[in-house]
Amino acid sequence: MKKMIDRINFLYHKSKENGLTEQEKLEQERLRKQYVKIIKGNFEKQLMNYKKKGVE
Repeated sequence: MKKMIDRINFLYHKSKENGLTEQEKLEQERLRKQYVKIIKGNFEKQLMNYKKKGVE
């Protein structure tokens, strides 16, 4: 996960400084989608494990 975030950040900074090639743009988009999918999955797991007070 850390490598993915580092790569996303690298591509972001490179896009601001020099621009990205088409291949890098596609990689950036793919990595961002994959990252969001992971975050959503983790959040859904947390919600499934959540119990309301007084309900068992």
